[in-house]
Formats: sequence, structure tokens, C-alpha cells
Amino acid sequence: MSFSILGTGHAVPERVVTNDELSHMVDTNDEWISSRTGIRERRVMTTESLTDLSVAAAKNALENAGVTPQELDLIICATIQGDYLSPAEACLIQKELGASCPAFDVNGACSGFVYALDVADGYFARGRVKKVLVVASEALSRVTDWSDRRTCVLFGDGSGAVVLGEGDDLLSLRLTTTGNDQVLYVPAFRGKSPFDQTVKECGDYIYMNGQEVYRFAVNSMFRELKASIEEAGLTLDQVDYLLPHQANLRIIDTAVQKLKIPREKVGVTIQKYGNTSSSSVAILLDEMNREGKLHPGDILAIAAFGGGLTTGACVIRWSR
Repeated sequence: MSFSILGTGHAVPERVVTNDELSHMVDTNDEWISSRTGIRERRVMTTESLTDLSVAAAKNALENAGVTPQELDLIICATIQGDYLSPAEACLIQKELGASCPAFDVNGACSGFVYALDVADGYFARGRVKKVLVVASEALSRVTDWSDRRTCVLFGDGSGAVVLGEGDDLLSLRLTTTGNDQVLYVPAFRGKSPFDQTVKECGDYIYMNGQEVYRFAVNSMFRELKASIEEAGLTLDQVDYLLPHQANLRIIDTAVQKLKIPREKVGVTIQKYGNTSSSSVAILLDEMNREGKLHPGDILAIAAFGGGLTTGACVIRWSR
């Protein structure tokens, strides 16, 4: 017993920040950004909290699934950092929904949504749950250096969610980790302990070695997608849609070319939202669902990669 996807949802901030607007903040322009990343605009939180987005995405998914908060047996939130270090973001979602089930966070960076699906699968396999809410929410605008044109053009905020029920639609799932804190990291709040002698000078914002991330992303997406599709007992031509992490259009295009997957099978939302970390695949899934692109029996291949360095790939049958 694994799970089936019963419903999807997402929410993004109202504030749209275009490439042209960023060109007045840093030395860049729309052509430079869009040609290198595929991004035209992104959504950034202003008056919203991350919990506001998380709860809105969750409610949309529950409505889409026809499930009430009281029916939930578990809530898992994938996030780099919620509105608090403690309590977990999932606890705040539970409170606002009026649910009464256990709730906790997982941090797999940009692969977090797939990591959360894997955790949920374990609960279904043990017969511990019948309905699970998985939410992926990120507020990267809070940890972005808006004076650094190398990174500030890449990221956005958003939340995506799925409601899972008992089923057999998870066909394969793979996770990997290659421990590394040099290529991509977000510094933590260290406090002011007079006894702490381990303070590391690593800045206050996201750090990313773009070339190394690009190399890792293309190779890992190619490798893990092939492996997960084979583990599902399928071939690449049997995949109806590829849902990749929305980090950079060049990364997506290069991996797709290596895999020889037709471009029309590849979901892309990066032009509207930028890189929203763990929430990007969940947001993409909801958009494709609500646009009527998905049909019962469709085979979806998902691939993500992120800081850690982590990867997550899975193959899911769509049966709504």
C-alpha cells in the first residue's frame, strides 16, 4: 500500500516583482535574467506571512480533494524555515485549519517536497494513516540579498500542497544526499552566546556557487529520473509529464535534451514564480491539475535537487 493524490492546491503572494523592477535595484535587465534563467517575474511576500500562504494552499488542496481538516491523520510541511524555528510550520498549519492530527516539518531544501512524500509513504505502508496533507512552503525573499544580482533575480516565495489518500499510485521514489555545505547554503541565526567559539563567517544570506549547482543539477536530474523510471518498471516514452524543480530553465532544458523527452511533456512555471525551492514542484502540479492537463492513468515523473546536496525523484500515476 502506498498512496494516491486526492487533491492539489497552491498559493503565492500578491506582490509581483518583474525583471524590469529589479533592474532599478541592481545592475541587471530583463534580457540578461530571462536569457540565463527563464525567469520573467517572481512573487514576494509583503503583508503575508508564510503561514498565510501555507494555510491558503492547504485549504485549496483540501477543497480539491473533498477532504475536511478533521479527516486528516497527519500534516507534513517541507520548508527550509517557517515563520518560527519552533513551533514547526506544520503546527501552525494544523492550528489554522482546525485539525487535530500530528504535524511536523522536514527540511530537504529544494528536494523537500519529494522527501515529504517519502515520509508520508512510510506512514501509509505501516497502516498508520488514511489521509495526509503535505505542504511545501518557502519564504526565500527573507534570506535573499537583494543587492546581489547573482542571486536576487532567482528566488521567489510560494506554497504548494497535496492531499494524499490510500492507494497504489506511487510507483517509485528515490532520495540521495551528498553532504556539502560549500556549494549552496543559507546561514542560520546564531544568537549571542558569550560561550560560543564556533561562529563561522558565512554572511547573512543565501550563498550559491552557480556553476557547481548547475553541474550537480543537470547530472543528478538526468541520473535520478532515469533510475526512478526504471525502478517503476517503465520506459522514458511511457512518461506523460515531467515535473522538474523550477530552478533554472537552462538546467531543465539541458536535462530534458539528455533524456530525449519531448519538450511538450515538460511542465514549466519558472517564468512566473522563479525558484520557490521545495514548493516549486507542488505549485506546478496544482497548476497542471487545475488547467485540466492531467488525466487518469497519466504517468508523472518528478525530479528535484537542492542544498545538502539533496536529490529527490519519483514516479506517480495520476488517478483523480
